[in-house]
Amino acid sequence: MEIHVFKTNLASARHISKVKPALNRHPFIKDWNVDLLDCDKVLRVVSDNIPSKEIEQIIVNSGYDCVEMK
Repeated sequence: MEIHVFKTNLASARHISKVKPALNRHPFIKDWNVDLLDCDKVLRVVSDNIPSKEIEQIIVNSGYDCVEMK
């Protein structure tokens, strides 16, 4: 089990609703959440063996910015 942390521009519940279907249907993503109160709009993803670039691509394909935080 891994936890990936990303800086995003997901700024509202409406934005989150646009990425939710793709994140929920990915077979290796076990749980995820977005902290809208954090200035970096942090996305945390709990997964089994998924590259962080793949998660970034899911968000980018939905029209939003996503960069892994180190």
